[in-house]
Amino acid sequence: MSNTVIVVGGGLAGLSCCHTLLERGANVLLLDKNGFMGGNSTKATSGINGAGTATQQELGIPDSAKIFFEDTKRSARDLAREPLIKVLTGKSGDAVNWLQDKFALDLSKVARLGGHSQPRTHRGNAQFPGMVITYAQLERLEDLAETMPDRCKIILKARVTKLVQESGAVVGVEYEKDGKTTVVKGPVVLATGGYAADFGEDSLLKKYRPEYFNLSTTNGDHSTGDGHKMAIAIGANSIDMEKVQVHPTGLIDPKDPNAKVKFLAAEALRGCGGLLLDNEGQRFADELGHRDYVTGRIWDNGKYPIRLILNGQASNEIEWHCKHYVGRGLMKRYESGEALAKDMGLSPEVLKKTFDDYNLISSGKAKDPFGKKYYPGGEFKLNDFFHVALMQPVLHYTMGGLEIDDHSRVLGAGGKAIPGLFACGEVGGGVHGANRLGGSSLLGCVVYGRVAGDASAAYILQNSKAADRLTAVAGHLLETKAAEPASSSSAAPASEPKAEAKKAGEYTVEEVAQHNKEGDIWVIVEDQVLDVTNFLSEHPGGAKAILLFAGKDATEEFLMLHDPKVIPRYAPDAVIGKVKK
Repeated sequence: MSNTVIVVGGGLAGLSCCHTLLERGANVLLLDKNGFMGGNSTKATSGINGAGTATQQELGIPDSAKIFFEDTKRSARDLAREPLIKVLTGKSGDAVNWLQDKFALDLSKVARLGGHSQPRTHRGNAQFPGMVITYAQLERLEDLAETMPDRCKIILKARVTKLVQESGAVVGVEYEKDGKTTVVKGPVVLATGGYAADFGEDSLLKKYRPEYFNLSTTNGDHSTGDGHKMAIAIGANSIDMEKVQVHPTGLIDPKDPNAKVKFLAAEALRGCGGLLLDNEGQRFADELGHRDYVTGRIWDNGKYPIRLILNGQASNEIEWHCKHYVGRGLMKRYESGEALAKDMGLSPEVLKKTFDDYNLISSGKAKDPFGKKYYPGGEFKLNDFFHVALMQPVLHYTMGGLEIDDHSRVLGAGGKAIPGLFACGEVGGGVHGANRLGGSSLLGCVVYGRVAGDASAAYILQNSKAADRLTAVAGHLLETKAAEPASSSSAAPASEPKAEAKKAGEYTVEEVAQHNKEGDIWVIVEDQVLDVTNFLSEHPGGAKAILLFAGKDATEEFLMLHDPKVIPRYAPDAVIGKVKK
């Protein structure tokens, strides 16, 4: 048997699996159908859950895996599968510690999101946590592909179309790249994400939740259930496929309110004290309730538009997010409650009464009609500044997926594991039951990515000859030394050709401003002029994120989301010159 495990999908689950496989001595071939790795993981905005972490201990937070287990079980309701939840929550602390220790990540801030009885959602001081966590793993894996090409290979724009079987076992995949079909052999880990953007002819959304089909989504257009469909085609069981999470707070762009793809308002905004008000200026829900509950309350209340309102204290607590949303035109700052009331078409007295009633409740002097228990963010007063965004429910996550056991093995007929096939991340169904807690998506990717890595590495050893096992052990010893943090100057993986930078010219700001339409887009980043026209369709954050800054200086927004070395590393050929002073 090959000592190489084929990992399909380069999001956080697939990346975590790859790093674990390399640690365990196996070789890795990662296939991703996109031009860049990262997937939806890079969009995660609130953080990663962990119970009993070093950060929690330093902050004196009395959390434990047992408490987290009970919170998750409660959220999963009648579809709770205790063995899967036990793995998710029991390994959560180690998962966060692993990210901090191996990848030197800042996860020093901890918040309590909806449905959690303790603060356990970790993030750093800047940038979206999903972006930071995923890119740290992504760049490290690319470095390993460059320095250890015999052990780690990455192939992008490779669409896996079929699982290859022999005698009932999965022994490889068939993939398409550049018009050619290739078969590669080895056990397979599916890390292909969910189906919350599956709007095609064979849509899983249309099949299982047709009433959601016309909703907007926060997912990239790659979230089309590829892994589900391939595995089901060879007899894999699916589970909870009708459980599709509709997130209550998708950000409405006032300039494009009907956009099919929307940015997500981080749950941390409500975790820091944000209030949800309807068009009459009234609360209608416990803002920290489970996602399906808050979505249901929005729909039942039916008084649109819905606004998410952060006071000054909450705005300062999550300042980076507010600045980012304002920069994208998705959030507005108001210097007073009177200004906000005017924009809402209400008298200031209406807003003041809502604030006063809430302050009484948060101080313990009155009972909340919606049963809210936690009140972060301080008092709401008219003489304060506010950050406000329009909201609507959006497709966000699919709890349903392939049936897996607590070793990430995909199950088939009779509930038996299909040899050689594993799944992790969103494609693995049943982990979250009827509802997923905020912060548990990134966690599920890391925990089950590592579980799948362990299980597939063990599968290789169990099915290898003695000589092959010795080779694997030698590989593990090599990895112990080779997996040290790589230098930031490392280049792209050996499996993909390096791009060459164009000869630089000089352009005035006015010249750049003329290139501001789809088909001809220039931007400025740190006084460099970039022609990103051909990059538009491949941008991991979607084309809209670039179009917002077409012909403009995007430096501030770019640095909020990216490390400066992203351009020389991934898009040196986009640089066409400098800004003429």
